[in-house]
Amino acid sequence: MSRKVCTVSDGTNTTTSSVALLIDDNSDIRRLVRDRLVAAGFTTLEAESGEDGLAILATSRVDVVVLDVDLPGLDGFAVLRAIRQTSLVPVLLLTAAGDEADRVLGLEIGADDYVVKPFLPRELVARVRGLLRRVAPAAPNPVLTFGNIVIDTAARLVTVRAQVIPLTSRAFDLLAFLTARPGQAFTREELLQQVWHSEPEWQNVATVTEHVHRLRRGIEANPDSPRHLVTVRGNGYRFDA
Repeated sequence: MSRKVCTVSDGTNTTTSSVALLIDDNSDIRRLVRDRLVAAGFTTLEAESGEDGLAILATSRVDVVVLDVDLPGLDGFAVLRAIRQTSLVPVLLLTAAGDEADRVLGLEIGADDYVVKPFLPRELVARVRGLLRRVAPAAPNPVLTFGNIVIDTAARLVTVRAQVIPLTSRAFDLLAFLTARPGQAFTREELLQQVWHSEPEWQNVATVTEHVHRLRRGIEANPDSPRHLVTVRGNGYRFDA
């Protein structure tokens, strides 16, 4: 039977801590991640099963989730799907080395980022910070309109033909970054640096591709022949207004 673990650790580096929920059945990994996040100024909540993690999410304030894919019982993908039914909280997946299919699936069903085990603790903290960092620049008019697409940067909402398009935090950040610079092309490596605040040696550029495909399915009338989010020769992308 799963034993619930819910540990609150208050960091001392910030006056108002962001809250990270760690969902992993491995107590050693939880301890490693917890200690580094607390040192970076986070408050942490812990769960050793997917069921317990979802229960914490339903009753507690959580700003970011660190979720292991390989959980017993309710696995990480099932937990992620359940989270996305009710919340757009940023989710960072912990995946095993070599499981590229797991990483792609995670991004497709709503993960914002991933770290491959074994990982560098400082890299994980950097990724978590990146998930919480808002990259959309301030604009005189926070509502941008491109045909049927309306982007409210203040409310972080996207509507197409008056229908709200559910986007993860990272997908919204990518769209906001590109729409703030219409007509300007960026390579996938540049987008990793500017939106993910990561380097190509830390993260596969395929992450950008998966998020672009997800955005196209949400905002384009024909995702296979995009009008706005177009591919630039040389593995880059731009937003055409």
